[in-house]
Amino acid sequence: MDDIVARAMQKWPNVPDVYGWLRLDRRGNWLVKGRAAAADGTPTFERIGNAAVIEFIGRNYTRDARGRWYFQNGPQRVFVRPDYLPLVYRLEDGLVAHTGARAGPPRAAWLDEAGAMILETDAGPGLLSDRDLPAVAEAFTDALGRRVEDDPLALAARGRLRVTLATTTLAVGTLRAAEAPARFGFDPAPAPRPGEPDCA
Repeated sequence: MDDIVARAMQKWPNVPDVYGWLRLDRRGNWLVKGRAAAADGTPTFERIGNAAVIEFIGRNYTRDARGRWYFQNGPQRVFVRPDYLPLVYRLEDGLVAHTGARAGPPRAAWLDEAGAMILETDAGPGLLSDRDLPAVAEAFTDALGRRVEDDPLALAARGRLRVTLATTTLAVGTLRAAEAPARFGFDPAPAPRPGEPDCA
């Protein structure tokens, strides 16, 4: 956490939290609520493109005891609604989270029903960027170490798929996307409790 953020939290300890303003898409982009709503009244979101802002959010992104991920913006928590998982990983001489933090070796891996790869590391649960999935698919092997030519999802469902990521070899299981929040203990749509102030 940035020193300026820690100092602001001490100076203003009771600033209401913000909900519904910040999203994380499946490629690790931060999206902020737009000024105009869609024709049906639902909010629109715009991608944050400023590199300094992206880095600031990444350095101050964490989770609370209730599994809600948030960006600590000075004294204020801005809760994040992930489009899928709270982290997005990319391969860059090892696993790197969308925040820029090194994730360390993966502890477990799954494929969901659409073939997306879910990873668990010490940093938390995350989605492997779809840009890296083709390279990872080349590293799939079966339980005997043979390169996978057929459907990896079918092999994973039978417990016979393996992958090597950043020198770590893992068995790849299967996990339905809808099961991810309960499996990893995160809140996919943080919202204020009844009576809780909300700066939205």
